[in-house]
Amino acid sequence: MPSDRLNAHLRTQLDDLRAKGLYKAERRIESPQRAGIVVNGREAVNFCANNYLGLANHPDVVAAAAEGLKAWGYGLSSVRFICGTQDIHKRAEQQVARFFRKADSILYISCFDANGGLFEPLLTEEDAILSDELNHASIIDGVRLCKAKRFRYRHNDLADLRAKLEEAKDCRFRMVFTDSVFSMDGDLAKLPDICDLADRYDALVGIDDCHATGHLGATGRGAAEELGVLDRIDVITGTLGKTLGGASGGFTAASAEVVDWLRNRSRPYLFSNSVPPALVVAGMKALELVDAAGELRTRLKANTARLRAGLEGAGFVVKPGPTPILPVMLGDAAVATRMADELLRRGVYVIGFSYPVVPQGQARIRIQVSAAHTDGQLDQAITAFTEVGRLLGVLK
Repeated sequence: MPSDRLNAHLRTQLDDLRAKGLYKAERRIESPQRAGIVVNGREAVNFCANNYLGLANHPDVVAAAAEGLKAWGYGLSSVRFICGTQDIHKRAEQQVARFFRKADSILYISCFDANGGLFEPLLTEEDAILSDELNHASIIDGVRLCKAKRFRYRHNDLADLRAKLEEAKDCRFRMVFTDSVFSMDGDLAKLPDICDLADRYDALVGIDDCHATGHLGATGRGAAEELGVLDRIDVITGTLGKTLGGASGGFTAASAEVVDWLRNRSRPYLFSNSVPPALVVAGMKALELVDAAGELRTRLKANTARLRAGLEGAGFVVKPGPTPILPVMLGDAAVATRMADELLRRGVYVIGFSYPVVPQGQARIRIQVSAAHTDGQLDQAITAFTEVGRLLGVLK
């Protein structure tokens, strides 16, 4: 039977993934999301979540979600333009727009959908999209759905971006789109320089701010605020599923015209159920908390500096960057997988990343620091990494 042949083929492929250390096994978390969790029956310090400010289980966010469920119900059983738009959806969109100083915003069930539904409605074969080579998979997939001419420039390489803009100069519209924080490397896009180039070539600039919103910038408005260019960015996509409470939901913030067009033409918006009320209300509360989270942002920076110094002092190669994402570079996928397993035995929960999530030969363990981590938890991680690094021959 065809299904038997397919299953046999997939078993062979899965065995090959395991042999190469590329198989991604899921671990079971048996507690709420927080700095200390229970994984497969074992207590561990959590360095895997995008919970940068520790809001994922914040009592005010949980209470808001419960109130949203009670007041507005479980779900809408519909898409937005039919009968799935509640008053809270509109209020949340206005709040997101004000937060990023844009005219309007539009909610999606995830930022993957926001990126997937952005380019195809706005750009045609007359236009051009210029995308950083390390952009998130959702951006890549969204660009693939678009009929515009595609230009992929080398990561953060302004000379290459300039050359690509020159190639695209005869197009009707040009859009440069980049992650603001690159989630596997922890570095920032060179947004001021990108904006300067965009001005020179009459191009739009868009960013995916998922790993920056809430914790970067003086008031948490992300990488563009951190770098002083918030008012120069035309389109911002982001998520409620990381710093802003860590559940689900995404958005695009832009001009009133762009958002209105997306409401009429963006397929993930038109053909997906509305964001559930509990998530909307909790996201609104998280945005309020971010506005008053200066202390948490200060704590997050201190935690990141402490952990980076300890790991580099032990001899690990940690990619440089100003964010709470610390990539510990190992190179070999099997080593990264084994190291993560050994660290879990010592009560430190991390994941080894390898191809195709990162390029071949650049396997790593990505640490994500939270404001909720204590000094004791950070020191526990430094000790565990040092022990395992010596055990596996990563450290001398």
